[in-house]
Amino acid sequence: MQVTLYYNEEDHYLLELVDREAQQERKSRSAVIMSILEEHFERGKRIGEILVDMGRVSPRDVEEALEYQQADGASRPLGEILVDKGLVNEDVVRRALIVQGRFRRS
Repeated sequence: MQVTLYYNEEDHYLLELVDREAQQERKSRSAVIMSILEEHFERGKRIGEILVDMGRVSPRDVEEALEYQQADGASRPLGEILVDKGLVNEDVVRRALIVQGRFRRS
């Protein structure tokens, strides 16, 4: 997918900051911008919300898995339950956990 970013002269300093970050992290400008957007939209969310945002499960899937988790009493992680039910694979859960962990506030 290609996205075009329009900005004016007043915003130029922001791109300089993005470029500096990209150089420090050895990433592309677009990778840095995407990580900033990801942080903005995903900070503070629970794993189920992130999976819904990713389009991998429905809100109802998460509700059912949470109900199962509560009824089971074994307190298994939600991601594990969703994998066992065949709704997502481990790689998807791993990606969502990375997103969640990256922006979790202590």
